[in-house]
Amino acid sequence: MESVVTAVVTGVLTLIGVLVSNSRSQAVIEVKLDALAAKVEKHNSMIERQYALEQRVAVLANDIEQLRKAM
Repeated sequence: MESVVTAVVTGVLTLIGVLVSNSRSQAVIEVKLDALAAKVEKHNSMIERQYALEQRVAVLANDIEQLRKAM
């Protein structure tokens, strides 16, 4: 009987330890995921700005070419 009680107590304590550990691990993962999402958003913003700049450069290059032809 005593060994059964010991096994049950040990099992319950192990279960509590696993649940606490998983909760902490999940919190760390969420923090890292949030940081990664912020980096991705910053990168996407830079890509969008780069694309807009490339479009403006193409328009300006076309304007310069037109001015050269007009001379």
